[in-house]
Amino acid sequence: GRRRREAAEEEVEETPQEKKLRLAKQYLEELRQLGESRPAPGAVLGCSRAWGRVLGSPGHILLFLQVQPPDPARIRVLRGHQLPITCLVISPDDRFIFSASKDGSLIKCKWEVDSGKRLCVVPGGKKGTEERHMGHASQVLCMAISSDGKYLATGDRNKLIMIWDAATCKRLHIFTGHRDAVSGLSFRKGTHQLYSASHDRCVKVWDVAENAYVETLFGHQDVITGLDSLSRECCVTAGGRDGTVRLWKIPEESQLVFSGHQGSIDCIQLINEEHMVSGADDGSVALWGLTKKKPLALARQAHGEQGTEGLQQPCWISAVAALRNSDLLATGSHSGSVKLWKCGEGFRKLEHLLDIPLVGFVNSLKFSAAGDFLVAGIGQEHRLGRWWRIKEAKNSICIIPLRQKTTASSPESPGSS
Repeated sequence: GRRRREAAEEEVEETPQEKKLRLAKQYLEELRQLGESRPAPGAVLGCSRAWGRVLGSPGHILLFLQVQPPDPARIRVLRGHQLPITCLVISPDDRFIFSASKDGSLIKCKWEVDSGKRLCVVPGGKKGTEERHMGHASQVLCMAISSDGKYLATGDRNKLIMIWDAATCKRLHIFTGHRDAVSGLSFRKGTHQLYSASHDRCVKVWDVAENAYVETLFGHQDVITGLDSLSRECCVTAGGRDGTVRLWKIPEESQLVFSGHQGSIDCIQLINEEHMVSGADDGSVALWGLTKKKPLALARQAHGEQGTEGLQQPCWISAVAALRNSDLLATGSHSGSVKLWKCGEGFRKLEHLLDIPLVGFVNSLKFSAAGDFLVAGIGQEHRLGRWWRIKEAKNSICIIPLRQKTTASSPESPGSS
């Protein structure tokens, strides 16, 4: 018996952490042998949960990106909207872009990414004609597309949510119930459950496939300006001047409250199931972990200041975007550029990578699922108001190619690339 115990002890030559690391490296080697020397973020996403189990952390991120400055000559500009772009989404297969603006006539467009052609235009109508007219009759403030690419949802200032067939641009339903402008929409990943947020300070849940209202959640003390969700049955919202970000747990009808910005929180997006990023009009960008009530990292005056000497004000953060399950972020303002950031040191640090020159208010930002391009919606005005105009800006959609190489990080050095 003693000899058997000694033999067993000799066989244990690695710690549990070393075993996890060995299995992760083994998995990466198998991917290389299969010819996936540069897997796209979308492809890696499918394996991320398995890697998380290997590494002992369901939210662990292995994918780190090194992005090189894009060639300005390769940035494509799509023109068609007469007034500022307010929102846009990219189809799950990265083939199409849907955009909307403050324009009352060109209310929604569908673009083909490769050719830049407009495939579909849904014109708007006069106020009160929504039932007999196909498009919106007021400014569209938000939109979302389901993860299977079947449904597109759009929300406007006139309290309405419209559901569209994304392939044909045919309107399917109109959801009513909000008492003020609809400012945020998001489909729960893998489902047709839709979350909506409004200036009426509440979040509503809808079942799009069944054309049904589900429930309403209350809690914010000011208008809600942004909303996002992923696979879990929950969503996150930005609460404007109530100074809070909230995580809504739908089945429990409960919420977690996060605070850290000093100004109006105008935009928010989840990075993965455990982390999110938000931006505010005090110029700050905050990186959050869903288990901490305060930011893990905060970049103040992320886009600099504006105004004459002695009267400078921070440039508002008007849009944020995250390449899902990676360390790459993008932020937009009216400072003349889009900034790319890296989440360093286990999501406890924001590192500025590079600037991409763009003139105007950056009202919407979205990464492609594969991470090979970034789309920016540009306007002469902020999407939520008309505080001032940037006359030299062009109301347009910019497709920014991203050159990058993908590396894997070990658990011991989460901030390395």
